[in-house]
Amino acid sequence: MRIVTLCGMGFGTSLMLKMFLEEILKDLNVQAEIIPWDLGSFKGGGQVDIIVAPKDMESFLKETDASVVLLENLIDKEHITERIKPVLIEKGALSMD
Repeated sequence: MRIVTLCGMGFGTSLMLKMFLEEILKDLNVQAEIIPWDLGSFKGGGQVDIIVAPKDMESFLKETDASVVLLENLIDKEHITERIKPVLIEKGALSMD
């Protein structure tokens, strides 16, 4: 599974989200490659299963085939976990237990 974390400019937000996701996925026992990208680099694409991004980036992600997880609170691991779990279940990476 390939997960991309996005931010609008630079890599600050995407790196922070990557670190949070690494902890969350470890706790959930889910294996994934997590790649931090800025929006400009992401447009180059590649095979991506899940995109995790701030809610204000929604309009830039309408054309993607990947599942999109939009976050209102980028520093709340509980919020991130609540948003990503249903997508992981949908993708078959996490059981519903």
